[in-house]
Amino acid sequence: MKVILQKDMKKLGNIGDVIKVRDGYGRNYLLPNGIAILADEKNQHILAHQKRIAKTLAAKQMAAAQAVADQLAMNKLEFKRDAGEDDRLFGSVTSRDIADALSEKGIEIDRRKLKMDGPLKELGRKDISVDLGSGVEGTVVVFVSKNN
Repeated sequence: MKVILQKDMKKLGNIGDVIKVRDGYGRNYLLPNGIAILADEKNQHILAHQKRIAKTLAAKQMAAAQAVADQLAMNKLEFKRDAGEDDRLFGSVTSRDIADALSEKGIEIDRRKLKMDGPLKELGRKDISVDLGSGVEGTVVVFVSKNN
């Protein structure tokens, strides 16, 4: 009996896989529990259609993420903060500050997507990596300068 898996199963396969199982296992366990559906011609066409839709959606998401990465590359952020003589900030520049500055420029980024070791506490330039999803990463250039 051939079935199409509807759930990931450790020793059988992943969602959408067409596998061959014994008749009793398929009829008595997989089909009644909703783990699999019969791999007839109709269900295989439905599966192929769902895979095409998922592929198209993934391509659109990747294109949108790449567009945001291009926007990030064109924008540079500058923060002015009070600093001591040794170029250490009295405060810091946090991921929330960076996300707010980006949203002012029309780029909505969740602050948790910014890959920072911690808040910026020194003057100078810092390149911050941003995980945009779909395997796309962008970079935000942040300049921290002394407040006059």
